[in-house]
Formats: sequence, C-alpha cells, structure tokens
Amino acid sequence: MLMNKKTQFHVWYWVAAFFGLMLFQYLFTTATQVAQIPYSQFETDLKDGKIAEVSVSDNYIQGRYKEPQNERPYFITTRVQPDLAQQFQQYGVVVTGQMENTFLRDLLSWVIPVALFVGVWMFMLRRMGAGGLGGGLMQIGKSRAKVYVQSDTGVTFKDVAGVDEAKDELKEIVDFLKDPVGYGRLGGRMPKGILLVGPPGTGKTLLARAVAGEAAVPFFSISGSEFVEMFVGVGAARVRDLFEQARSKAPAIIFIDELDALGRARGIGPLAGGHDEKEQTLNQLLVELDGFDSSTGLVLLAATNRPEILDPALLRAGRFDRQVLVDRPDKVGRIQILNVHLKKAKLAPEVNVEEIAALTPGFTGADLANLVNEATLLATRRKAAAVTMEDFNNAIERIVAGLEKRNRLLNPKEREIVAHHEMGHALVAMALPGVDPVHKVSIIPRGIGALGYTIQRPTEDRFLMTREELENKMAVLLGGRAAEWIIYHHLSTGAADDLVKVTDIARAMVTRYGMTEKLGHVALERDRRSFLATDQPYYGPEEHEYSDETATTVDEEVRRIVDETFDRAVAILTERRSALEKSARLLLDRETLDENDLASFKQAAPANAAEKV
Repeated sequence: MLMNKKTQFHVWYWVAAFFGLMLFQYLFTTATQVAQIPYSQFETDLKDGKIAEVSVSDNYIQGRYKEPQNERPYFITTRVQPDLAQQFQQYGVVVTGQMENTFLRDLLSWVIPVALFVGVWMFMLRRMGAGGLGGGLMQIGKSRAKVYVQSDTGVTFKDVAGVDEAKDELKEIVDFLKDPVGYGRLGGRMPKGILLVGPPGTGKTLLARAVAGEAAVPFFSISGSEFVEMFVGVGAARVRDLFEQARSKAPAIIFIDELDALGRARGIGPLAGGHDEKEQTLNQLLVELDGFDSSTGLVLLAATNRPEILDPALLRAGRFDRQVLVDRPDKVGRIQILNVHLKKAKLAPEVNVEEIAALTPGFTGADLANLVNEATLLATRRKAAAVTMEDFNNAIERIVAGLEKRNRLLNPKEREIVAHHEMGHALVAMALPGVDPVHKVSIIPRGIGALGYTIQRPTEDRFLMTREELENKMAVLLGGRAAEWIIYHHLSTGAADDLVKVTDIARAMVTRYGMTEKLGHVALERDRRSFLATDQPYYGPEEHEYSDETATTVDEEVRRIVDETFDRAVAILTERRSALEKSARLLLDRETLDENDLASFKQAAPANAAEKV
C-alpha cells in the first residue's frame, strides 16, 4: 500500500533523527575518550612505556594507553618527520603536527567548472528562446496561448459596434456556452469551429474577446505564427497541448488569430513537400478538430483576412462549420463605431457624427479609431478646448492624402503646372454627371511624391458601378493631364499615378467586366488579389489563359478606351479654358480651395461634353 505525503514526511523525520543521533555519539566519544596530544608528547609517552598499541596512517598516529591518562584511554596525534621532531626536542620545543586544510580548494576545483558549464548552457538556451532552465527544452512543446478570464478581457458586445450581423451569429455561441445541455435539447449541436472572415481592421479579434467576456469562460488566445518554431514537431506538440489545456478548463474558447499563417493550403508551390513543419502542424490541428466533442463546451474561433488560401480540409463541414463575415461597416455602422470612440473625446457643439461618417466611406473600425485619435491630437496640438469639425476634416485629409510638406519648395513654373493639373481634375469632376462632388483642391505637397491633391466627397456607399460611371471616373483622373496639354502643349511626369489607375480600370473593363463589343461578354482574367482587400496592388507574374491574338486585341481595346477618355477630358476643359485659367490663378494665390470657393466655377455641362468623343 502506498504511503500518503503526510506519512512520508514523518518517516523522513525519523531518518534525520537517527543520523543526528549517530553524529552526536561520534562527537561525544571523540571528546570524552580520545585525547588529542602533540607529537612531542607522543614520543615522551612512548619512551616512558605508557603506550600499549599504535595504529599508523599517512597523516595520523592513534592508539591506546596502557593506563588511561586523564581518564582518556585513547589518543591521536598528527605525524611529524622524525628528524625534525628530534631536532626540535633538543631545545625543549613542543612539536605539534599541522594538517593543511585543502577542503575549500578541492571544493572550488570541481564546483567552478560545473557552475561555468551550467551558466554557458543557460545563456545558450536563453539566446535560442527556450527561456533558460525554467522554460527550457522540456517546455518548448508547451502552448504559448495567453489565457484570459472575463475580468481580463474587459470586452463585451457593448464595446463592439457596426457589425450587428456578426454579433447576432456569435450571440448563439454565448448562449450555448452558458447552457450547453439546454441548447442541445432538440438534438442539435454547436458548430465545432467558427471562422471570422473580413478585411484587416474590421474587429475580428475584438469580436472574439467580446464572446469570451459575455460567456464568462476561459479564453485561450494565440496567433497562428506562434505554433511553428525552428525545431521539427514543435507546432504539432503545441496544438496538442493547447487543446489539452482547453479541455481541462471547459467550457472554454480557443481563439487562433491569423489562421492563414497556420492553415495555408497544402501542396501549393513548386517547393511544397509532405514533410513541411507547417503541414505537420496543420495536420495535427485537423486531428484535434475531429477529436473533440462540441457538447463538452469547447468552441474554436479563428480569424483570417485571406480565406481563399486556406486548406479545403480545414473548411469542410465538421471542422469550421460556420463562416462569419466581418465586413467594412456601412454608413450606419460607421456612425455606431464613431459613437463608441467619441465617448472619451471632448467635442465642440458643431461636430456632426453623421457628416464624419459620410466623409469616410470604406473606413474600417481601426481606421475610424485612428481618425478620432488624429483629430484629438490635432486639437491638442493647437491647444484647443474641444475637438472641432475642422480637426476631423484635417485628420481625414492627413489619413487619405498624407502629411503636409510645406517645406517642400517648388519653383514658380512647377507650381503653375500643379495648379492647372489639380484644377483640371476638379473641373472635369464638376462637369460630369454622377461623379462624387469635389471637397477640396490644394497645391500643398502631401505624403510621398504628391505635389497636390484633389479630394472628392462621396455622397453614399457604392457597391456597383456602370460602364458610364467607370468612364467618368477615368475622365476625372485624366483631367489633370488634359489640362497640362491644353495650357502648355506638353506632358509631365505629374500624371504617372493617374495613368496607372486609368490603365487598371480600362484593363478590368476589357478582361474582367466584359464591357467591350469586340471581345464580348467574356471574363478573360481573374482578380489575383484577395477579394477582401481589393485595394492592394498585385505584384505577381502576369498569366493569362487566352491566345496571343486575343492578348493583342485586349491591348488595343485598353489603348482605345484610354485615348477616347483623354480626348473627352480635353474637350470638356477646352470649353472651360477661361474657368481653368481663372481657378488656377486663384489656387496659386490661396494654395487651397474648398467647396464654397469652387462653386463659382461650376457650370452646366454642354450637351456633348458628357458624350464620348
């Protein structure tokens, strides 16, 4: 039968007491029966015949007296060389042997090398990221997930705004975690995994933490990149350890952020192999998803902004059963998000949240939080008592166009070219129907390489665009180049970015939208960017699945559309040349023109101005 810890504790007391008694007996015997005498006394006693027997070692001489001396029958002395002893005894000197104590030297001779070796080893382990002896190689397979409880997250659904549909989906998870038995009374089960999909900055991680805060259960948070280390097999071991910890604390939530770092589709690319460390980690995650029962109260949440590259086995039914889209907020959602972030800001009475939301189409929750912070910093910098609407307008311009570069001095000729270029954009935009109204025009350099800018204010969120609207947008982009051609009869490098955007729109119209009669209703190319982040440029190799003859036709159609649009912009500005020159002079004087300044230059478009030339 095994002894409990308390019984073992008492046994060790008895063992310690026994050894203590033996030590006491030895010391008592030595003190009461053994006499420690000088070597000269030993020789005197030896000559006098008092010693009965002697035991000699390398350093000591010990023995027994014939009759006890001072009630001590035994003696011990330290050996001394006989010739030295005789020499000292001639002069009546008491000779006593002295043993050199080398204990400390012997101890340090093996302690210092061992300590040096251990210190070097700990230093190497820390440099390798293993955390020394406390978190060394034995701990490298442990999960690095941060465990939160309700009080640690501090986030509930009240702190999440602008994503009402996603919140409704996740409230079901909260109800299940609070009452798993009652929730499955009709035979249904909770989805094992829920994947939060959406562009960066839309609040996927915040939603997951809000679920944990609402359900009041342990929340295991880890990033997909933290599973893979330099050692083979570490990722799979950490996945196993993560699920073991979560099972021990069920009901609980496991949240894996940036799942695409871990769950990328297997076998993609020329160098892909079956022994890749990431693939082993992904395989272990698939096994764990198959192995746990959702009725135990364990829910897996994950977030990604690149679902198109995830492994199909990860997204099949029975693993990540449900995908929840966390998209960019619409105008109503932006108002809700702004109300959350504006609670801590001191606002002036004229600040209109709806107007700010109207000025920020396409902004995510993170962008709006940054906007509020930038506006408050601008107000603080000018030592204002409250944040005004002008601060928000300046913050939007700073985020969209970049930081002002007032110290970037342009020569007078360049300033004139930039002024006519920017007014060309503005006048074409004001002449065409259905184009976003111009909010501000400036020739103050901003950001990287922008010598001026024209900001248009959308009146509503748009999700579809017609062919005519795309052509109008291209005409506005080419308005600056057309203005330079009309005034100076030459072209400059200032329209380089405009040409890139116009060419992209024209090529998309030809190859993706089927908006040309010559090629018909055919999609010749696919969008190679992430469908959640369409504003990101594509830098990959150009590949197409059509013939060289078709490629030639595509190039011809793209060039034709761009040329016709440029001629259209030139025609519009030629009829408004006086307004172009007058507005450019005003812009040179003031450097910035707003909506009120531009209103006097707005004229009704001629009948043929909105038609293709």
